[in-house]
Amino acid sequence: MLGCLAQLQPHRIRMWYYCWERLLTVCKQNFERRMSDAGEYQFLRTRHIKFLRRCLQVLPHSAVTFDTSRMTVLFFALSGLDLLDGLDEVDDTERRDIINWIYSLQILPGDDKDQMANAGFRGGTSLAGCRGTSDYTSNISFDCGHITMTYTALASLIILGDDLTRVNRKAVLAHVAALQCQDGSFYSTRGGSENDMRFMYCAATICFILQDFSAININTAVQYIVNSMSYEGAMGQGIYLEAHGGSSYCAVATLHLMGKLDLALSDMQKQRLMRWLVGRQIGGGLQGRPNKPPDTCYTFWIGASLKLLGGLNYLDLEALRQFVLSTQDPITGGLAKYPDSHPDGLHTYLGISGLSLLNRDNLRPVDPALNISQRALKHLHTLHKSTTENSKSSNYL
Repeated sequence: MLGCLAQLQPHRIRMWYYCWERLLTVCKQNFERRMSDAGEYQFLRTRHIKFLRRCLQVLPHSAVTFDTSRMTVLFFALSGLDLLDGLDEVDDTERRDIINWIYSLQILPGDDKDQMANAGFRGGTSLAGCRGTSDYTSNISFDCGHITMTYTALASLIILGDDLTRVNRKAVLAHVAALQCQDGSFYSTRGGSENDMRFMYCAATICFILQDFSAININTAVQYIVNSMSYEGAMGQGIYLEAHGGSSYCAVATLHLMGKLDLALSDMQKQRLMRWLVGRQIGGGLQGRPNKPPDTCYTFWIGASLKLLGGLNYLDLEALRQFVLSTQDPITGGLAKYPDSHPDGLHTYLGISGLSLLNRDNLRPVDPALNISQRALKHLHTLHKSTTENSKSSNYL
């Protein structure tokens, strides 16, 4: 086809593209019309499985900006397939290859304190020195772990059924401890970054997965969260910043994972927070903050916050479901940020995990705090139990 196009005159090429785009538009309209015949959208499970499967194999050129954060793309694809009960699409050989790839991005430091602080997982193979090896020791100062990539790496390993025995726990926890600021918040990397609620959440998930919160000063972290609650009743990314659905989720989930949710927030504060979260539903969907359009990803961020606070049923759940389904691409599969826009891995996964919270469309249940399936969480609990039993046995020796 490309060879034929090369022989066409420019005006004929423009005409060919116009006809092709028109054909896709008509096909999409016909699909949407068929989906809406019963008065509501239908969940396109098979197409979403194929979309996420493609995300594991190849991405378009427009996704080149995600090269340094491939680990998050991997997590979205794997966890999405898990919730769709589609992990069987990934055979044992591919699972083993993915697990080895994840471990190849783990930074294995020496005993030096600064090297330990640079540990954790990279987001991708952008640095040529770390490609294709699982025992690479970095000597490059700016080659350091990223706290979000470390969280999604560990979560992906759990989803794939790994036992985490190859994780350098001491180094990962030293990495987390080195990123906490005096005010309780966290940086994302030793290389320099913002410090806010997002990275505090990642720190909490890492410590929960490894069952060791010694890397976090919990008192200052909790105080940072409480101080970040704005006059609106919800949390911003930091103190004196605008309330936001994403940062409110990070705050609530962090407190839950630390076992501090009921202690840190009074009943009045939780009621005000739920009121603000419920007020984000407009036109069926959920917005991240006032005066913004509804966005698929907040189905999870705000839905999970309300789930943890016990207020999910205050939303119009069916209207929310219909909004999410309206963002489906009926041809390629996947979900988009808004209706009539292009799907991507992030919004596909967060839309699916949001629908799982609603207990709709026969999806596997998702854990609202760790943002992985209950099936994967059960595997993690098994690992925790095994680690505890081994620790007790060693104490008796």
